[in-house]
Amino acid sequence: QVRRLFARTIPVGIEFGTIGVLDASGHMHEVTTFRHDVQHDGRHAVVQFGASLDEDLARRDFTINAIAFDPVAGVLRDPFGGQSDLAAQLVRAVGVADERMREDRLRALRAIRFAARFGFALEPDTWRAIVASAPHLTRLSPERVKQEIDKTMEQVRAPSTAFVRWRDSGAFAALIPSLATVADEVLFAIDALPLPGMTTRPQRRILRIAVLLSDLDGGETIQVLKALRFSNHEVAWISALVDLWHQHGTSVTALLRAHAAERTAADMSSHDVRRLASAIGRLRVGAFVRLAAARWAAARNAGRPAPMLSQVRALHRALLHSAFHDALDVGDLAIDGDDVRRAGTPPGPQIGRVLQRLLDDVLDDPSCNTRDELSARAATYASALR
Repeated sequence: QVRRLFARTIPVGIEFGTIGVLDASGHMHEVTTFRHDVQHDGRHAVVQFGASLDEDLARRDFTINAIAFDPVAGVLRDPFGGQSDLAAQLVRAVGVADERMREDRLRALRAIRFAARFGFALEPDTWRAIVASAPHLTRLSPERVKQEIDKTMEQVRAPSTAFVRWRDSGAFAALIPSLATVADEVLFAIDALPLPGMTTRPQRRILRIAVLLSDLDGGETIQVLKALRFSNHEVAWISALVDLWHQHGTSVTALLRAHAAERTAADMSSHDVRRLASAIGRLRVGAFVRLAAARWAAARNAGRPAPMLSQVRALHRALLHSAFHDALDVGDLAIDGDDVRRAGTPPGPQIGRVLQRLLDDVLDDPSCNTRDELSARAATYASALR
């Protein structure tokens, strides 16, 4: 009937009673026949069509999502008090909360996300049903869990308000055991990062995820990301960033303590900054500093000593200056592996070791990065290897 009524339709979910209707501008609207559940397994329901409007609304998850409007008659239908809960800023399950969670285990995570996104409270019975549902969240597919994490990072200004509830309800224990006892300070650090801005700032989402996992070691990080079906690129990027935080977070703190808070970028572009920029990698400098700044902000809020914002900004400027102006890896040297071989180093892994020694020299003294100087040093190092 819907397909006959409208000229342009798409059968987006016809087996579930859903038809996509295209308007004059080509925008699609999903139109679904009234239905009610006749069977469910905790995630997927078998539905029967031909239900009344109230029966259809009764199968919704939360009262704030169970409101209907008739645009022709101008009548709003709200049989479960959704408007009152909106006014009270409350997320409440429709009907019996335990039954709604049993019908679809994903609702527990959705309730937490809605409450965090809009700054709403969770109605007590609904919260108790979420806690009771937590051990059963393993029924959810990894893709669905990842989707909820992504949506939380993209939609919620302060994700800690959601992830504290993931932890306290037992959701993390069931879904990501490595985060079962994640510290408040780690979760609050996520809040120090800006919203991703959807498609315009995609790296902000994975940076927030890197902060969430920043207390895990590299192996645990990779295991969690792969289990949640993150892409290979995201697994590599996030795990590398977490590793860099573990390797250099303490040394960066020490570096900042050694400099006055108001030193300029030029003052800080020293041997230590060059070595740090080289170790981090010029393409990861910005992300590393943002992760570190978030962790330090959370530490300061917790009353622990940590670098001040002015110091972080000075370090960021210094690292960026070094990344754009200094030789930081062997590819930036004035000579290459063939030159090192011609200087007397035999083919094989020793060429790489000589190039690394030359890079160490250049990090100490950038002025020596000339073809003549490095060729002479390469000959000296080659002689020492014989």
